Parts: sequence; structure tokens; C-alpha cells
Amino acid sequence: MDLPQITCSKDVYDLVYPSWIIDIDHRESFKILLLSRANRVLGISNMFTGGLSGVVVDPKLIFQTALKCNSSSIVLMHNHPSGNLVASDADFKITKKIVEIGKILDLPVLDHIIFTSESFYSLADKGEM
Repeated sequence: MDLPQITCSKDVYDLVYPSWIIDIDHRESFKILLLSRANRVLGISNMFTGGLSGVVVDPKLIFQTALKCNSSSIVLMHNHPSGNLVASDADFKITKKIVEIGKILDLPVLDHIIFTSESFYSLADKGEM
């Protein structure tokens, strides 16, 4: 079986959006995309679910999942039910923290993508990681 390969943020959006559309406007949730060394998709993990305006993220559980799946890198993903594509201060803060942990573990965080029902926003594409 050929696993999908991720080459850009649009690849992530195209892969994940169809399965997220049902709940994307109802509550904020946080997922990770698990990738092989060749950026082939090993899986998508639904990590945390929150409310209408936020979700609590535990980096320890993110890396526990990534390590158990033998992932070589990860992409962080969460949605904004409000439809607002602007990253919040909290988004930047948790991204920075998770990226630093990834560096220590030699398990890079390639991107953090914010999804809405209309579009997406990639922190990596905007140079904000």
C-alpha cells in the first residue's frame, strides 16, 4: 500500500480536511499528523478536544504518541471554530514549546496548521515557527 506523501501544507489540508469537516465548526480540537522519514503519512491522531474557544494541549502526550508510532516528524493541527485564521498568542506559545521539545528528541515539528471550515493557515509557510 502506498502511503500518502506530504510535500507542503496544502497536502496536509487536502488529506485531513475531509475527515474533520463534520466537527470543525463545533468545538476546538488538536490533532497530529505522524510522518515517516520520507514524509509518508503513518497516521493521524486526534489528541485533544476542547470547547468553542480553546483546547488544552499536553506536549508529553503528543510525543508519547509520536514515539510509540515510530514517527520521524510530526505536523501539529488544530481548528478555530470561529472561522478566524489568525494564530493567537497561545497558539504561538504552545507551538514554540512543542518545537523545542521536538529538537531535544530529534523528532522535528514541521508545521502547525490552523483549520477552519473555509481555509487553513500554516505557521511554517508564514515563517512563524
